[in-house]
Amino acid sequence: MARTPKKSTNQTESADQNNHSNHIDGGNGNLKQKQQQRSPSPALSPTAESERPVGPLSIVVSPEEREPVKVNNASLSELKNACDDALKRFLSRPELFKQIHAHTDIRLALGWLSVFVAGGTALYGYKIEFEKSKPVVWVGLILYCLLTTLQTLYAYFVQGDVVFVGKRKTFSKRIVTERIIISSRTIPAKKLSAPSSSSSSNSIPPNYSLSLTYHRSSSGGKTLLARGKTRGTKEYNAFFDEKGNMDQERFEKWVGEMVESAMEGKTS
Repeated sequence: MARTPKKSTNQTESADQNNHSNHIDGGNGNLKQKQQQRSPSPALSPTAESERPVGPLSIVVSPEEREPVKVNNASLSELKNACDDALKRFLSRPELFKQIHAHTDIRLALGWLSVFVAGGTALYGYKIEFEKSKPVVWVGLILYCLLTTLQTLYAYFVQGDVVFVGKRKTFSKRIVTERIIISSRTIPAKKLSAPSSSSSSNSIPPNYSLSLTYHRSSSGGKTLLARGKTRGTKEYNAFFDEKGNMDQERFEKWVGEMVESAMEGKTS
């Protein structure tokens, strides 16, 4: 009777090791596939850049959206008002800040209240005899003077040179609140002492000066995320040509650079 050949012990152990190795390799391959499936894609994970609020320089404004602005170059008030209005239009766009008109509203309220007091006092003095109306007329006159004085003091000490107050709320994991305050003023032309033989101009042209304060916070203002304060000065002739036409794109770029510098927490 023929006997079946027996496998050697070494061959059996080698086969078992190969099977075990293949099993481990297969398991590792499946494990890697599962890890790749479970690991999130880098494009879906939020980054610090995506959480940052949008800056003014990220907003593209087409030339068709801008209305031409032309002023009298000889009038500093017209030059300043044109720059102030362009600043408000640029920063109060829907993608940026919502303008807060608190200062204007308070001044208008005081102004209208003084007008009503003056009108009511005049009407009362017209209908009532002079001698009888004296006490009320005096009260109305004093109240009118107080209101107009209060309006003037508020404009000078509280509002000051502030031309824009903006606020914005963004939502990224938490509610982030931004607040920006911008003041502007005109630096008049200055004469320079130079030799009479010099043919160059002996004066510095008038400048438009901006002062900007920025705060970014969360948790209802309890957590301060960023704070910046910047100042900048540019000659009016950098934004207006000889005919008084305003280069709004150049002006907006200058303002946008200042705002983004403050948003980064810089102080200059």
